[in-house]
Amino acid sequence: MNITTVGIDLAKNVFQVHGVDERGKVVLRKSVKRAELTKVFANLRACLIGMEACGSAHYWARRLMELGHTVKLMAPQFVKPYVKTNKNDARDAEAICEAVTRPNMRFVPVKSVEQQTVLAVHRSRQGFVVARTAQANQIRGLLYELGIVIPKGVRHLERRLPEILEDAENGLPDASRELFARLFEHFRELGAHVQELEHQIKAWHRESEASRRLEAIPGVGALTASALVASVGDAKTFKNGRQLAAWLGLVPRQASSGGKEQLLGISKRGDTYLRTLLIHGARAVMFHRMRRAADADGWLLKLLARRNRNIAAVALANKNARVVWALLAHQREYCANAIAAAA
Repeated sequence: MNITTVGIDLAKNVFQVHGVDERGKVVLRKSVKRAELTKVFANLRACLIGMEACGSAHYWARRLMELGHTVKLMAPQFVKPYVKTNKNDARDAEAICEAVTRPNMRFVPVKSVEQQTVLAVHRSRQGFVVARTAQANQIRGLLYELGIVIPKGVRHLERRLPEILEDAENGLPDASRELFARLFEHFRELGAHVQELEHQIKAWHRESEASRRLEAIPGVGALTASALVASVGDAKTFKNGRQLAAWLGLVPRQASSGGKEQLLGISKRGDTYLRTLLIHGARAVMFHRMRRAADADGWLLKLLARRNRNIAAVALANKNARVVWALLAHQREYCANAIAAAA
């Protein structure tokens, strides 16, 4: 079969494959089990393969690229317009096969195993942080029902709860003390997991030249730098810094029509985790520099004079994202006094 383009609808066990020749004629349409997918493409000549950027997509992209094929990943929302009539796996594969040949289609870079490993550590750490926060809130809520109030914050809980458990005159029954001791032990275990994963991330950060270069940007620490390097990969896939900021959802949404331009709030597209890290880093920079006005950036001071702090934080995060692109794409070192060129 002279197959030139193939669309694969990924699944857990059964994949749908749709292939066409150079004239666009359908020459392959079949369901393939997971164990047989590699064998099928090992027997085909090198061709263009399209897949949606979903679960296991990067793994299969690497496997098929090892066989000599050209693999391109696409966001599912860009494939949807090519689905004809009712949706099923065969039509999804056909739509993917058609979408991958479009000249203006946007593609997702294939991540390496190292990139996925670093991001997995980040996600696991974030999961433990969420679980630790939930456990802290549960402890505070149960104590509140017994008339004991602990201020918000992990540090307050770590300091106050041991004192409460040791206080014999606060009216807590023995069963409640045992319960809170067990919950506090679980809370500490979650905190220990967070610290261990942070050490792993920082160890990888110290070994990565690109990540260390990003750490010099105010508001970008080891966690943010390592997550950006692992997520972005080759920054040259973005045309300029604004495209990277748009990919992170830090640019305004548009509702323009009839020549009238209307800009709304930020789009919040892309990776929520990366966007959150950048915005929190920007808030930290604002808090530090507002306390030391002499060291504050003139651009930031002028922005805070006419906008509220939330808008200023997002604007600074947007600016930092563009700086990140410049450092990664051009292999430069951060210089605080450099004049940014027009994007």
